[in-house]
Amino acid sequence: MPHRPRIPSPDRRTVLRGSLVATAALTLPVVGAAAPAFARSGRPDAAWGVQVGDVTSSSALVWVRSDRPARMVVETSATESFRRARTWHGPLLGPGTDFTGTTPLYGLPPGEQVHYRVTLAAPDAPRRTGEPVYGTFRTAPARRRDGVRFLWSGDIAGQGWGINPDIGGYRVYDEMRRLDPDFFLCSGDNIYADGVIEPSVALPDGRVWHNVTTEEKAKVAETLAEYRGNFRYNLLDENLRRFNAQVPSVIQWDDHEVRNNWYPGQILDDVRYTEKNVDVLAARSMRAFGEYFPVSTLHGSPGGDRVHRVVRHGPLLDLFVLDMRTFRNANSPGRQPDETTGILGAEQLAWLKRELSKSRAVWKVIAADMPLGLVVADGTSNFEAVAQGDPGAPLGRELQIAELLRFIKHRRITGTVWLTADVHYTSAQHYAPERAAFKDFAPFWEFVTGPLAAGQFPSNALDGTFGPDQVFVQAPDRANVSPMETPALFGEVDIDGDSGELTVRLREQGGSVLFSKVLQPGRVDQ
Repeated sequence: MPHRPRIPSPDRRTVLRGSLVATAALTLPVVGAAAPAFARSGRPDAAWGVQVGDVTSSSALVWVRSDRPARMVVETSATESFRRARTWHGPLLGPGTDFTGTTPLYGLPPGEQVHYRVTLAAPDAPRRTGEPVYGTFRTAPARRRDGVRFLWSGDIAGQGWGINPDIGGYRVYDEMRRLDPDFFLCSGDNIYADGVIEPSVALPDGRVWHNVTTEEKAKVAETLAEYRGNFRYNLLDENLRRFNAQVPSVIQWDDHEVRNNWYPGQILDDVRYTEKNVDVLAARSMRAFGEYFPVSTLHGSPGGDRVHRVVRHGPLLDLFVLDMRTFRNANSPGRQPDETTGILGAEQLAWLKRELSKSRAVWKVIAADMPLGLVVADGTSNFEAVAQGDPGAPLGRELQIAELLRFIKHRRITGTVWLTADVHYTSAQHYAPERAAFKDFAPFWEFVTGPLAAGQFPSNALDGTFGPDQVFVQAPDRANVSPMETPALFGEVDIDGDSGELTVRLREQGGSVLFSKVLQPGRVDQ
C-alpha cells in the first residue's frame, strides 16, 4: 500500500521509549512472584501500562491502571514532542474499578498518528503526579487509498501454559508489534478463568515448562477479585504491555473469560466451584472484563453495556464484533427444528442484520468468537458452537445462521468475511451453496487462527450443512501441545487502498506465512 503513512519501526521504538522506561518497574517477574512491586513514594504509578481500544477515524478510548486512588489525565499530540498538546481530564480511579479507568478521545484527525501520554495525579494534590506513560496509535483513514492492515487471534494463557520467563514470555506479541498493524482483534478467550497456572509443568520430551504464578491463578476464578486477577495476569508480560502501547485493540469475549463452554442459566456440577450459578460468575467476569479492556460499548455508550458492536475503520472496513456467548441458548444435541434464540439471540441477530444493511464499507468483516462449520463438542452428546455434525438441512443453532446468510444474499450485501479463533489450530474454509444442504446463500470465506499462548489441538470435523471446503488446515496430531513445542498462531488482513483487494495471511510465530488468500471487492463467486 504505497500511499499508507507508516512510521518505520526504529522511529516507532523511539516514540515508545518513554513508555518502556515508565513500565520498567514492572519487569517480567521470577517464577513464584505474586505481583509486581510498586513504588510507594506517594505518587501514583501506572506500571501496568496503557491500552487504546475501538479506534475510529475520529475517536479512541484510552485505558490505564493505577496502584492507588488517582486522577487520570491524558494528553494527545501530533508529535512526540507534545507541542500544542491537547489535554483530556479523565475519571478518578479507585477501588470500585480496581483502580482502572478509561478516557474517551473525540475529534481526532483521521488517518493520522496520535501520540499520547497518561499521567496519574494524587486526588488531593494534583501536582503530585507519577511518571507519565506513553503510547501511540493511528486513527482510521478517511480516504480509501490509505488502506487498512490488522491482525487477529485469541486464546491466551490456556491449558496451564502461562507466562514462561525461560522463553521470554509472550514473545509473539513482540513479533506482531513489529508488523505495525492498525489494530489487533482478539477473538475471545483473553483469559482462562477456569484454568489454574501451576509453577511448573512436565513436557512429554522431559523438559519442564515454568510459569509465572499469582494467587488468583492458583484456583478457578469465582469472586470479582479473582476475575480481576485473571485479567491482570497477562499484563505481567512486558511484551504484551509494549504491544498495547503501540497497537490499538478490538476485544471480544468467549467462554473462558467465565468458564469452559458456559451458557446463560447454567447450573454447574463442577466440584471446583462453590458458586454454581453461571449467571453470577458471568456478571462478575463481565464487570472485570469492562474494567480491564477499553471496549467502547462497556463505557457509557448509548444502548447500554454490551460486547457486540460495529467498529468502523474508514471507507474500506466495517468490523462487526459478535457476542456468541451472552445470548445463546443452552448447549444441546442441536437438532431442534425451530429455534429463535440460537447462538446470537433474537435481538443481536436483528442488530446485525440492521448494521450490515447500513454498512457502506467495501469489506464487512464479521468477527465471530466461534466457528460456523467446525463441529465443537461439549461432552458426549451436546455441541458448543453452531455445527452439530448433521450435514443435512439446518437444525438448532444452524437455523439462525441460515437466516442471516439468506438475508445477506437477498439484500445483496457484498464483502462479508468471517474471522474466528477458539479451536486452537489454523484453517481456511470456503462455503458454497453448490456443496451445501442449505443453498439460499452467497459463497463466503471463514478463516480460523490461534492460539497465541495456549495448547494446540487436532482439527475438528466439518459439518456439510453450509457446504464448507477446507482448503487449508494446520493442526497437531495430539491434544494440548505446549507453546514450547509449536509456534503461536495469528492472522493478518491487508486491504489494499488502490485495488480494494483483501488479503488474508495465516501466520505462525517466527515469520512464516502458512497460507494466503486474495479476495476481490464486490465479488460473490470467489
